[in-house]
Amino acid sequence: MPRANSAIAAGVMLAESDNLVRPLPGLLDGLNRADCNRLRAIGREKALEAGQLVWSQGDTQAGIYLISEGRIRSYYAAPSGREVTLAYWFPGNFVGGPDIFGTGPHMWSSVAAEPSLLTFMPGLALRRLALESPAIAVALLDALAFKARCYSAMAQMLGTRSVTERLHSLLIFLSHVYGVKRDGEVVIGMPFTHGDLANLIGSTRQWVTVQLARLQEEGVIRYDRSVISILDLSTLEQEME
Repeated sequence: MPRANSAIAAGVMLAESDNLVRPLPGLLDGLNRADCNRLRAIGREKALEAGQLVWSQGDTQAGIYLISEGRIRSYYAAPSGREVTLAYWFPGNFVGGPDIFGTGPHMWSSVAAEPSLLTFMPGLALRRLALESPAIAVALLDALAFKARCYSAMAQMLGTRSVTERLHSLLIFLSHVYGVKRDGEVVIGMPFTHGDLANLIGSTRQWVTVQLARLQEEGVIRYDRSVISILDLSTLEQEME
């Protein structure tokens, strides 16, 4: 399975520009050895299979999960059952906010999109370390600020771009993060179903099916067994201007 270009983005999400979601260093990267050891000492590894929940919306928060391997999907489920994908997060990020010290209910669910390895850090122990170490506290603040920027970028797209523009923007974004150039086209190396795309752009699977068929007829993309190939990236980019 191709790896995502994690230098481009911290995950897959709606954003006006790649620069808005370009990743910060990992939570541990800017810390000295002593602080890293403190965090590792409170951590517990947790391996998940694809489709296994990290937590469910409404569960009481208990801490954060640092992603070491794999890909985690965070999503909100409406009372009707309709889901909106907030992001697919890559290694180096954590899931579990915004209440990272673990006192309130989870606002959304998170699930392993593929086999993943996480490190759970209990909220109370994390709070104690943040009080003891300014460097750890700043690292957590930086990480939360980054998450806020990502979700603000998503809200901006949902509020200011049409659903067609959101689909085109997502296809461009996926070509940057997962794209592999092959014989004059860009193959998105991670499969996405119509439902996956719909949940990311706030639409329905049926609408996405119609739009992908239209783009395929126009020679802009090719869609085969959940694999998307971008045949004419410039057309998608021009329509976003």
